Amino acid sequence: MVIERLNRKQYEFLCQFIYKETGIVLGDAKVEMVHRRLSKLVKTKGFDSLASYYQYFVAHQQEEKSDLVNALTTNLTRFFRESHHFDYLKNHFIPFLLVRNKSTRRIRIWSSACSTGEEPYSIAMLLVSHFGQYLQHWDIKILATDIDTDVLNIAMEGIYPKAAISDIPADLRSKCLRAVGNDSVEMASQVRSLITFKPLNLLERWPMKGPFDVIFCRNVIIYFDKVTQQQLFHRFEQYLSDESLLILGHSESLGGAAALFTNQGKTIFSKQAQDA
Repeated sequence: MVIERLNRKQYEFLCQFIYKETGIVLGDAKVEMVHRRLSKLVKTKGFDSLASYYQYFVAHQQEEKSDLVNALTTNLTRFFRESHHFDYLKNHFIPFLLVRNKSTRRIRIWSSACSTGEEPYSIAMLLVSHFGQYLQHWDIKILATDIDTDVLNIAMEGIYPKAAISDIPADLRSKCLRAVGNDSVEMASQVRSLITFKPLNLLERWPMKGPFDVIFCRNVIIYFDKVTQQQLFHRFEQYLSDESLLILGHSESLGGAAALFTNQGKTIFSKQAQDA
C-alpha cells in the first residue's frame, strides 16, 4: 500500500497543532520525518491514506492528541549517551554532593525527557555503584518524565535487549542487570527503586516542588523555538538549588540564560549561588 503525502495546508495544520501542544517546532526541515512517522501511525490505526487519517484527526483532535504526539516526538537514546556527563557526575559532582548534602542525606535528580529510560537508569546505576552499601542511608530519588506515554511504558518495564547494553560499563552490568531469557536483561530492583516515572509536558505546569541537585534536559531544547528555550532555562534555574547542575545535549547552549549559570564543562552548567 502506497500512502500519499499530506498537502501543504494539512502539513502546516499538524505542525501548528504540535507546536501549540508541545512547543516543538517541526516546519519544512522535518517534512520527511513527519511523513515517515505518520505513515507508520496510519498503518497501525488501519487507515488507507494519510488524507483519511487527517480528516479523522481534525474531527477528533483531543482523542487523537496523545497518539499523534507520541508518533512525532523524537526518542533516540542509549545508555550512558554523552559519557562525559556521567564521568563528571562520578568524579566531581557526586563527591561534592556527599559533602554539601551530608546533613540532609537527600539527593534529587530530574531526567526531564527520559524517553525509553536509558538516561535515568544510567544515572541510577552510577548512584548504586558509588554508594554501595551506604545507599540505604541516603534519601535518593530520580524523577523521570516524558511527554510520550508509549516510551514511558517501555521505561517502566526496565527490560532491554542485550544488544542495547554495550555502552554500560562491565562493572555496572554485573551489579545492576539481571538476565531475562537469552536475549534480554532487566534492571535490578535496587536500580529501579530509585526512579519514579511520570508523564509530563514541559510547557505545562510542573507539579513537583524541587529543588533538584541535577536536571538533565538533553537533546530536547533544540526542538523548541528560541523564546520557549529561554522560558525553560529560567524555569529550570528556579527548580535547582544553588550550585546544582543543568545538563544539556551536545548541540545545545543556554543563549541569553547563560548569565544564570557557570560553565563546568561541555554542556554542563551549575546554577550560580545567590547572594545572601
